[in-house]
Amino acid sequence: MKWNLLSIIILLGMMIMGCSHDGLSGEEPPKATIQIANKSYSTTLGSYCWHSNGKGICADTAGPVELLEGKKPIEVKAGEQITFEMNYEPKPNEIHVSQINNHKETEIHVENNRFSAPMEKGIYYYSYGTGWMDEKQENVSNGDAVYAFVIEVK
Repeated sequence: MKWNLLSIIILLGMMIMGCSHDGLSGEEPPKATIQIANKSYSTTLGSYCWHSNGKGICADTAGPVELLEGKKPIEVKAGEQITFEMNYEPKPNEIHVSQINNHKETEIHVENNRFSAPMEKGIYYYSYGTGWMDEKQENVSNGDAVYAFVIEVK
């Protein structure tokens, strides 16, 4: 009798946890685009971990340079504004952007989801890292994703 009651309590607890609305919607991270001069461009989804409907999935890919090999760079003017867009709620509450040029990686300051293209001509690869950190539990991620794109400053 004691074990049956304990089994029922454990089973109910598992059912409640399995039906909770924790995590994010969708089977994988949302699409992210960049906007340059009122024109929208796709990014390429790189590595990610995503928690949705009680399931988690992770995918590991190459870095931005290798991931975008053979892709034509987006042509931009020096100093032009580049804005990140994502048609998804909730928005990521953590972001960081890295720029890779001539095998050198630099952290880029982003404000209001935008930054300026470099002033020097050249080809620049970008890694747009996003994270959906749990608002209630410290250091718990509901998902993270890296998006990559390449520009050429003319």
